[in-house]
Amino acid sequence: MRIRRKGFTLVELLVVIAIIGILIALLLPAVQAAREAARRMQCCNNLKQIGLALHLYHDAYLRFPAGWNGYEAVTGQPYGLGVPGWAWGARILPFIEQANVQKNLIDFNKPVTDPANDAVRVLVLKNFRCPSDVSTADTFLNCDEETGEGTYQYAVANYVGAWGTGDVHVCGTLPVGVQCTSDGTFFHNSTTRFADISDGLSQTIVAGERTSQLDYSTWVGTVEGIDCAPGRILGTAWYPPNSASSNTHDFSSLHPSGTNFLLGDGSVRLIPQAIDMAVYHALVTRSGNDIVGNALGN
Repeated sequence: MRIRRKGFTLVELLVVIAIIGILIALLLPAVQAAREAARRMQCCNNLKQIGLALHLYHDAYLRFPAGWNGYEAVTGQPYGLGVPGWAWGARILPFIEQANVQKNLIDFNKPVTDPANDAVRVLVLKNFRCPSDVSTADTFLNCDEETGEGTYQYAVANYVGAWGTGDVHVCGTLPVGVQCTSDGTFFHNSTTRFADISDGLSQTIVAGERTSQLDYSTWVGTVEGIDCAPGRILGTAWYPPNSASSNTHDFSSLHPSGTNFLLGDGSVRLIPQAIDMAVYHALVTRSGNDIVGNALGN
């Protein structure tokens, strides 16, 4: 009698391998999409925590923190590229459970670049990092984009305050004694209150994302005399988020469907690149008498 051997033929084996390959090809995008959804949710949570911290700061001081503080070192007059340079992110640390960082590592009476603040200047905080940002760098050299001047390393962050619709580089053209203002919530030596956001807290962007692939940002502060430094902590709305022709100081993200923004009421919205520019500018300004309506949906 002939003995029948059980097993696969070569054709059957190839078919099974092909089917497994197809299933894996179908599964991987779903897994990646699920992971990105989780990362985007964490990013939204980070912004919500920042929004809560800003509200708590406002409750304590009856205003938002300044976009950054800058004064001429000798005369003490307002100067956009002056010292100490501390940004809004450094001021809200106690309200995002980072009080020990502020208490033990920061001397607000000295410039950001003072040796006494070396440790905190390169301290990376997860509160300010979007998990979708693929940059492997934790610090960057905060220097002038044209001259390369500057030797100070700063911690990388992904959330910047809303400067408004203008060019943040204008601060480098103003003389000592002139405050560098904008139409957004945060600017040089700003003291913005809820009452100053007359367009409505729920219809005004106060902060948003910027991916490190567009430009490095930081939560710490500015560098004295470097005109691009304020753009590391604040964002402009020259172009739509994630636009291919973005200015380096615009908002952007690595989320496939848009960029997360924090509104003044503490809510977080995902805004797509296809947003109408008039609506976008209306959202990023604090008191333009704009009517946004339900442009962002529910």
